[in-house]
Amino acid sequence: MSASPMELLRKWLGHPEDIYNLLRFKMGGYRAVMPRIDPDSLGRGLRTCYRYLNQTSRSFAAVIQALDGELRHAVCIFYLVLRALDTIEDDMTISLDVKVPMLHEFHSYLYQPEWKYMESKEKDRQVLEDFPTISMEFRKLSKVYQDVISDICHKMGVGMAEFLEKKVDSQHEWDKYCHYVAGLVGIGLSRLFSASELEDPIVGQDTELANSMGLFLQKTNIIRDYLEDQLEGREFWPREVWSRYAKKLSDLAKPENIDMAVQCLNELITNALHHVPDVLTYLSRLKNQSVFNFCAIPQVMAIATLAACYNNKQVFRGVVKIRKGQAVTLMMDATNIQAVKAIMYQYVEEIYQKIPSTDPSSSKTQQVIASIRTMSLPGGPMASRHHYSPIYLSCAMLLAALSWQYLSTISKATEEYVQAGEN
Repeated sequence: MSASPMELLRKWLGHPEDIYNLLRFKMGGYRAVMPRIDPDSLGRGLRTCYRYLNQTSRSFAAVIQALDGELRHAVCIFYLVLRALDTIEDDMTISLDVKVPMLHEFHSYLYQPEWKYMESKEKDRQVLEDFPTISMEFRKLSKVYQDVISDICHKMGVGMAEFLEKKVDSQHEWDKYCHYVAGLVGIGLSRLFSASELEDPIVGQDTELANSMGLFLQKTNIIRDYLEDQLEGREFWPREVWSRYAKKLSDLAKPENIDMAVQCLNELITNALHHVPDVLTYLSRLKNQSVFNFCAIPQVMAIATLAACYNNKQVFRGVVKIRKGQAVTLMMDATNIQAVKAIMYQYVEEIYQKIPSTDPSSSKTQQVIASIRTMSLPGGPMASRHHYSPIYLSCAMLLAALSWQYLSTISKATEEYVQAGEN
């Protein structure tokens, strides 16, 4: 249901910086962080691959197309290969005796020109039905890119097969599951960055930091998507944690258990925050602007999402999302390491201010925030990111009052650019 004029007005008045950045983004600011490529400059196969990329994830299509040079195509193919693998894993109509061997052998299909799978019922099945086009473009890539993509695809397929009939019990298994489905993606991307020579070899060699990049994003998604996963019969929260707060994971959604549910939520958010120092170290090593934007934008979206979820009962009642204007502001600000540190500092401070004194994880949360503070102490012009002059604020409020409907339209138009903060 669309918001009423007064609801929109209150939203814009409460966050006047969102108005400015949505306008700036819509009027061409997005080209600085997400330029489009000319499809006419691509061969037929690559054009088809980019069409599939847009169909399966508009947000990734936008950030991938902003990458420089041949790296752009390598990452596009990498994404589509993993999307095809993930489609196999997600398809509940495929029996396990068929699915497990497919996951194990999927990397070998990259070198079989005719291989395709026509039996999937999943929404992204086109990447399986036309896999010959994707594998053909894969085989056109430099061998150094092919080796990375094939290796990660193999490891991920084996990991996915392992967790098909196994629930996430311990926190160690939670890390292991997140490594298979996201950490390996971070490792693979990092190796592609280094292979392209846009980044130093250490970026691809330091797999621990690259793994943390993936784990931070995956844990954020798992935490935020508690209710959605419950409704679809999926469980990704580690039993070792939730069993201290409820007999069954689904019990956390019951109104009478809300206090315990929020404590469980806060403990998992505290766990995820331990990856932030690694994220900052990783980002500080990047030299290429397009690679930095590609890596930094999802990370600042994640910290903003965790801040919105922390100590928030709404996680167990509906969907918690960051505002579109907030997402656009993050996208346009997160273009250098000092800005990212300031953003991280802002959101961990927001979490710190919400820590309940009675929360069982309060001391651990305070400790991890202290370690993040030491790495992201604000300095320079980005330290105060939202100090706007009274004249600007007055103009923004007037603009909000007069133009709520137009801004609502802009908000919808920018949706495809801010999906990264919601998916």
